[in-house]
Amino acid sequence: MFRVVLIEPEIPPNTGNIGRLCVGADAELHLVKPLGFSLDDRYMRRAGLDYWPHLTLVVHESLEDFWKAYPEAHNRGWFATKKAHRVYSSVAYQPDDFLIFGKETVGLDEAILEAHAERTINIPILGKVRSYNLSNSVAIVLFEAMRQTMPDILPGREER
Repeated sequence: MFRVVLIEPEIPPNTGNIGRLCVGADAELHLVKPLGFSLDDRYMRRAGLDYWPHLTLVVHESLEDFWKAYPEAHNRGWFATKKAHRVYSSVAYQPDDFLIFGKETVGLDEAILEAHAERTINIPILGKVRSYNLSNSVAIVLFEAMRQTMPDILPGREER
């Protein structure tokens, strides 16, 4: 099971969409406070539809609390940033990896990126945008991780 980590997310519909994605992908969602919204936000719940009760959700009061609870995330985390030189599809994901994303407006803190420089990844941007939507970015990276680690599940899905 992959663990998607959102550090200080700000936009409720993005988090709702990511929650729904995590239910479908059987991934855990970790939210690191402070959040830019209440977990009861109707827009977040609406984006997650009726899947929210099925979500494996872990809320951390701070980044320090997250690191204490999951010290292995330092070595098992992949830190998504447009500042990285390594493309997300070029790394070897392992089950139980942490896919770590920053807040929508500024991304991950520079101190986090510096401390984990060898584990930063990016999604190439070819057109004239500064960044991709957070929920789209999580989907791109999560499905690549799943494709690499679950080849028997994802290739054709002929048994519909």
